[in-house]
Amino acid sequence: MEKSLTLPITGMTCANCVATVERGLKKQTGVETAIVNLSSERATVTFDPSAVGLPDLIARVQKSGYGVAAGEADLVIKRLSDDNDARRLEKALLKLEGVLEAQVSVTTERARLRYVPTVVSQAEIRAAVSRSGFEAVEMGGAAEDAEAKAREAEIRQQKHLLIIGLLFTVPLFFFSMARDFGLFGMWAHAGWAHWAMLLFATPVQFYVGGQYYVGAFKALRNGSANMDVLIAMGSSVAYLYSLPIVFGWLEGHVYLETAAVIITLIRLGKFLEARAKGRTSDAIKKLMGLRAKTARVVRDGAEMEVPTDEVRVGDLVLVRPGETIPVDGVVVDGRSAVDESMLTGESLPVEKGPGEPVIGATLNKLGMLKFEATKVGRETALAQIIRLVEEAQGSKAPIQKLADQVSAVFVPIVILIALLTFAGWYFFGPALPVNADINGFTRALINLVAVLVIACPCAMGLATPTAVMVGTGKGAEMGILFKSSEALERAGRVNVVALDKTGTITRGQPAVTDIVVNGSWLMNESINHASINHLPLTNDELLRFAASVEKGSEHPLGEAIWAEATTRGLTLSEPAGFVAEAGHGVSAEVDGRAVCVGNVRMMEARGYPLNGLAPEMERLQSEAKTAMLVAVDGQVRGVIAVADTLKDGSVEAIEELHRMGLKVAMLTGDNRKTAEAIAKQVGIDIVLAEVLPEGKAEEVKRLQAMDNGRRTMVNGQSSIVVAMVGDGVNDAPALAQADVGIAIGTGTDVAMAAAPVTLISGDLRGVARAVRLSRKTLRAIKQNLFWAFFYNVILIPAAALGFLNPMLAAGAMAFSSVFVVSNSLRLRRVKI
Repeated sequence: MEKSLTLPITGMTCANCVATVERGLKKQTGVETAIVNLSSERATVTFDPSAVGLPDLIARVQKSGYGVAAGEADLVIKRLSDDNDARRLEKALLKLEGVLEAQVSVTTERARLRYVPTVVSQAEIRAAVSRSGFEAVEMGGAAEDAEAKAREAEIRQQKHLLIIGLLFTVPLFFFSMARDFGLFGMWAHAGWAHWAMLLFATPVQFYVGGQYYVGAFKALRNGSANMDVLIAMGSSVAYLYSLPIVFGWLEGHVYLETAAVIITLIRLGKFLEARAKGRTSDAIKKLMGLRAKTARVVRDGAEMEVPTDEVRVGDLVLVRPGETIPVDGVVVDGRSAVDESMLTGESLPVEKGPGEPVIGATLNKLGMLKFEATKVGRETALAQIIRLVEEAQGSKAPIQKLADQVSAVFVPIVILIALLTFAGWYFFGPALPVNADINGFTRALINLVAVLVIACPCAMGLATPTAVMVGTGKGAEMGILFKSSEALERAGRVNVVALDKTGTITRGQPAVTDIVVNGSWLMNESINHASINHLPLTNDELLRFAASVEKGSEHPLGEAIWAEATTRGLTLSEPAGFVAEAGHGVSAEVDGRAVCVGNVRMMEARGYPLNGLAPEMERLQSEAKTAMLVAVDGQVRGVIAVADTLKDGSVEAIEELHRMGLKVAMLTGDNRKTAEAIAKQVGIDIVLAEVLPEGKAEEVKRLQAMDNGRRTMVNGQSSIVVAMVGDGVNDAPALAQADVGIAIGTGTDVAMAAAPVTLISGDLRGVARAVRLSRKTLRAIKQNLFWAFFYNVILIPAAALGFLNPMLAAGAMAFSSVFVVSNSLRLRRVKI
């Protein structure tokens, strides 16, 4: 049985690092797949647990030259009686997957642990302590985010090295420039000046740049070459060339400032990149920050405050106005309005009362609520959303494949170009002036260094994952969940949207729309109840008779009539002698009068004339409404029309899809006449009527082949890209058949939907927002890839032709990846 784990990786700097870690993990026996993401710095590994374990995976990552971020926990343990208890607890903790080390001391009554935060949480560790019969006491304060702490430590280290680099490099650079421009006297060219420059350059080379040497060694040991190799080679050539001149063995110009500036500028770029990369995961941090820290529960009749992690299924939880709901549950007492905008994107508060579900992390606005906890910990909607977003961010988009293929051979090709550049300039370069400061060898060497340091595999590696991270995060904030980066990419290419009618365009709940009495019809004004009292009595009386009969019916249409009468506050009578006639209607005696409610066949069978209502019946049916005749004491007195009403926002949603240049199709089981009437109301382009539930997937396949009977191919892909929008469970085959399946209105069951895209709210306008977000993300990815390739394609030849000074080359290289990350971050501010 396969198992999947996510590991937080440290020490990666470019796309080659990603390839090295992936290759290393795949070499491990039992590993099925390994996907490494440079932007999120995580590896998702699928493996056979009987053949390989977590320690083997961590060892394999470390052997590849990288690390796995680990958290530390220090817990106070109660009820430890002797050393045997300590050993027993230690064993229990070490059995937990994700716990790397555990030490329990009976004298200090403490447990110290090292653990992988993406595999096991502190709450699960405390639960394991409780299961062993002991009690873990929190040290106070919120549990640390171990992974975030490791990333912050990495950024602090980058900053420290940058500051050291600047302290030594800036004076060295200005001294060297001033000396070259003759601003100092001849003393600046004395031998001791060279030694002073070496004194300043050496700490930069081997302390500030030490990481590049270590990274280069590990990469070469693993049979690959990465950015570290290029930087180490480029800076070392300049540094080592200068040594014989400093030692007085050769005459010439020293390039110690060049080596120092290269390392310091690249360190600056890496520091800015690390800070910007941290902001790409802001959306996840924001979602995590929504969680309530504590919950007020009722246990054994007493009210107590406990950490949210310790709420159990079945607990009664109290939430006061203005407080965050801690976990998912069902209201048992109280009424309130709850702001769910942080999860669904819907701005209006939702009314909650007994029996209504509540979602953890949403905000209770008005009244006091008491609810029963139904989902806690990793099962809550918020936890599922965070997990889905993290999985999407860790996956690879198809558009990234080209960048990965280029990155795999990029560094060896750059080294080859650098060597050819050296050979070209040394053997075939134009002759230098007689009084030139440099010789042919030095000139060739400078151009070789420029080629090595201008090349930037980082920008290519970051182009796609940073945009995907920001795009999926922004989607989560709007209640749009992309389950993979492939879904995010595909949604941007959609040009046909197929909508399931019931529950997507319409409410899926029939309601009374018209009441016609003796040929004169009146639109039902149930939407605007202000004028209800002015309706003619005959209408209310007709409705009262029909609803009284339907009290005994279980038919959805009968329930709609009964619901309308109840809404109007009509007093219903008990029916006597209720009879249901299949395919015709129902009849009963109400207040001593014979009442029949049914179709034309029922009235004709009884010989009741329609009293001029036939044209009204035809008109109502042409408007996609089900018309039911009501006869009282043998006379047809009127018609009541029932229809599935449109959802709020359906018309605007379809208009918006049209404005975006998309064709809209509707799938329904209704007859063509009814389907076309609904399609006309909302502006549907393609109507697929009389479709059985099991035939929806086949209809989606037909839409995909719609292009004049042939599915044309553009760049190896079909020109028709179909998105299917449905409820995610009943429409699973159709959603799977579509190029992009979009499950709508899944509410808290976000993980249940079979679709790669999930809209938490039931608002159809979310479809347009999802497509627009995908298009904007795809545009950012293309801009990033264009810049990454354009930069290298233009500037590597420029450096090879001698147009770039190595220091300028280092500056350009340092800021190329910062540009890519910053461009991705623009998505956060884009209005969707």
